Parts: sequence; C-alpha cells; structure tokens
Amino acid sequence: MRSLLCAAGAAGIVLFAAAGPAVADGGGGAAGFTIEDPRITESSGLAASRAHPGVYWTHNDSDDGPYVYAVDGRTGRTVATVTLRGIGDPRDVEAVSVGPDGNVYVGDIGDNLGGTWNHVWIYRFPEPKQLRDQTVTAAQLTVKYDEGPRDAEAMMVHPKTGRVYIVSKKRSGGAALYEGPERLSARGTNTFRRIAGIDQWVTDGAFSPDGTRLLLRGYFGAEMYRWEGGRPKDIGSVGVPLQRQGESVTFTPDGRTLLFGSEGKGSQVQPVGLSGDQLPESAKQADGKGDGDGTGKGDPADGGQGEAGKNRNVLLAAATFGVATVVVLMLRRMFRRK
Repeated sequence: MRSLLCAAGAAGIVLFAAAGPAVADGGGGAAGFTIEDPRITESSGLAASRAHPGVYWTHNDSDDGPYVYAVDGRTGRTVATVTLRGIGDPRDVEAVSVGPDGNVYVGDIGDNLGGTWNHVWIYRFPEPKQLRDQTVTAAQLTVKYDEGPRDAEAMMVHPKTGRVYIVSKKRSGGAALYEGPERLSARGTNTFRRIAGIDQWVTDGAFSPDGTRLLLRGYFGAEMYRWEGGRPKDIGSVGVPLQRQGESVTFTPDGRTLLFGSEGKGSQVQPVGLSGDQLPESAKQADGKGDGDGTGKGDPADGGQGEAGKNRNVLLAAATFGVATVVVLMLRRMFRRK
C-alpha cells in the first residue's frame, strides 16, 4: 500500500511540474536562472535592481560577511560583489529590497535564537551606478518591534512610499506584518508596529513594482495580497515550485512574473507567471483588462475567478486524473499477481 501511495503521489508531482504555468523568456530572469557563484550557498533574499535591468541582488544567510551580490538574470553569473563598510558583523541576513529612493535595503532581521535578540538591523546603501566589485559605506539602522523581539525573514520596501515592512515568522508569537516609521533613521531606534496578522509561515516577501500587490511566500505555499490604503487584503494563493529550501521571492520589473529562489549551492531561481486578479494593476491596465471599479473580481464569464483560477482548476483535474490512473494500474497489477 505504501508503494501504491508513493506512486500516486509521484504521479501528482510529475503532473504538477508538467502542467505548471509556462513563462516566456522576456529577458532578465523572466525564464528563471541558476545562481552560478560557488560563494552563494544560502541565497536567502532576492530583489530586482532598479538601476540595472535584468540584474538581481542576493546575499547569503549567515556566516558569510558583509557582502551583497549582483547576479545577471540571463546567465546566473555574479556581475558585482558589494562589500558593506561601516557596519558590524551581520548576524542573520534574511532579506533584500530596493527602494524608490535609489537605496538597497538589507535585512539582518533573522533570529536563530527564536526571537530573543532585543534588536535587529537594516543596512542601507545607494545602489551602485556601475556593476563592479566595490566597497560602499552603509547606514546601520536599529530596529525593534512594538510587541517585543521577533524572528523574521521577510522585509519589503514599498516601491512608491518608500516605507519599510517586516513580516515575522509564525513560530515567534504568531506571524504578523509590521510597519516601520515613515522614514528610517540611523540615529536611535526605529520601532516597527504591528498592523496585520498573517496566517502563514513566511520566509520572504515582495511588493509588485507598482505597489498594488504584496506576495508573501513560505516553504510550500504563497499568498497574494492586494495593497489598499497601506494594508493587505488576501486575494488567493499562488503555486510555489518544489524547492530544496524556498527562501526568497521577487517580482520581475514588469510585474508579470514571480521569481522564487532557494538556498543551496547552484540553486535555481524559478519563475511563476501571474494572471487574472493576481496581476498588478499596471500590468492589467497595459493588457486593457483593468477592473475599472477596482474590485478585482475578474471576468463574470469565468465566475470571477480570472485566468489564474481557471488554470488551477485545470491543473487540479489533470493531477486527479493522473493519480487515479496510477491507482487503477497498480490495482490491476496486484490482482494479476494473485
């Protein structure tokens, strides 16, 4: 029976992989890429560059040093290594994001002690104009939470307001979204305040380039939120590729594709295309499919679920049929043996 169930499960996984959303290569990582740099073994954050189209910033988790890497989304090769000067030894770097002010924000926000450090840090430095190995001076920003210490892995800078947000992991008192001050200061402490609960184990997050969508991922799933009035509104799940240890996510610059990253040497950054209401508003308007009333309900002809919902239904039906087929074949083989 165990072998039967394993075979059925394997069939479902194979079908899931085969029937996943196809993503055309629009350049700059839209088709995914493999991180080639042998130094990058624990890629924990991912962010699309604003200054250099097709380039993505990433970093190791811990025990690496004050380094941030610029990776070409076409080749997977590192095109620049940035060394941060003016900060202490990073403890547990988990996230990276690029703000509208032209700065790169690096979140040293993890807590391997389970949420006991009384403060964490964000490092901020100007995104380099030239992609080459260099040392830059970074501001070290002290962060605390209004509810006490938290373990977190997701930090996002809103692309329009420049406000910084952090999402804690579920094991540290319940996952929640925290909002930073309107402007972070290098003097004193920046207190992040809880603004919403998150029913998910979160390992990374990203705003869409137009700021209308927020994606939060975990190891096995992801949720898309519409960003309204500075607050998230859940609009449904997004399929996450099977990965060794899914730790990072970012939008491509056009907002049409999500790129999911994983820890591990030679890790793959895998694309998932968006459609229907999960597309950012700017992408829907470019397609002439904006909701008009801002409800995001989609086309009534498909029950309001949009293309993403229809695709999920087709995928589920295909996977169910595949599993059923394997079960029938296995049962026939068992009876023949008798």
